[in-house]
Amino acid sequence: MLITFAVLIALAACWETAAAQQVPDTLFNPPIANPAYPPGQGPVVGVDAAHANFHTADDRYLAFARLLRRDGYRVESHTEPFSAATLTRLDVLVISNALGDTANVAVPTRSAFTDDEIAAVAAWVEGGGALFLIADHMPMAGAAAKLARAFGVHFINGYAVSGEQGRPNFMFRRGDGSLVAHAVADGRTPAERVDSVLSFTGQAFRATAPVEPVLVVPGPATLYMTNRWGVATDSTPTLAADGLLQGALLTHGRGRVAFFGEAAMFSAQRAGPQNAPMGMNVPAAAQNVQFVLNVMHWLTGLPSDGRE
Repeated sequence: MLITFAVLIALAACWETAAAQQVPDTLFNPPIANPAYPPGQGPVVGVDAAHANFHTADDRYLAFARLLRRDGYRVESHTEPFSAATLTRLDVLVISNALGDTANVAVPTRSAFTDDEIAAVAAWVEGGGALFLIADHMPMAGAAAKLARAFGVHFINGYAVSGEQGRPNFMFRRGDGSLVAHAVADGRTPAERVDSVLSFTGQAFRATAPVEPVLVVPGPATLYMTNRWGVATDSTPTLAADGLLQGALLTHGRGRVAFFGEAAMFSAQRAGPQNAPMGMNVPAAAQNVQFVLNVMHWLTGLPSDGRE
């Protein structure tokens, strides 16, 4: 318990410290053997940059944006509030670690999005849009919780920590069922099959909507319910996280939503004084690259599945 708690505290840096210690890995450019679309001819992907996002296409999600562009997607930063007018030109909206404002770091965590924005996103998905909603540990989970609830998904505003060998990260494996057999694990061809996905702590969530689980938190795992980003004590309340979700998919009307409770798994960053890899550039996370492509392919209806 003390080792796990110490790791939690080390990971729970404040906004300024985390921002200074996590930078994009600009050299990470893995090849794509079978791009989904010709260059620059795929669906339009807007990566949210209007809500004090910790991850944006021009910064800590640079590798994510570059990867999608090499797969043929047209990726841009989305810098406006969400509305029917601003969403209409997008095929996919990616939201990663939105806070609303950088002071939004304590409980009760405020929604990063207005009620009008949430209604606009829900209507846009209902009409055929695709939402990729990523929210990390507290306070990001809390800031995105109201948007997730609009789809029947309930983000838990804490820190999910694995108890496996005293390490905080989660390894989801096809072999033990924590990585669920699904199109996003199988890919379009055998070459795109994914057998493991590594995430870097994050949150965990549950759903009342009929979601398709993708990442099921393996035990032993604990949620630390801290009341402020980077502040925890020996008396911090905890919840069991075993069996909760860190990834799930939902068909909503004519649209689709992918929910994930950890953001670094889709990034490639360098972190800390040792400039250590964090995200898809970690050797143990080698299959995360294909996994994020498979998620995007599902969101945009690949392979052909009858979706208009």
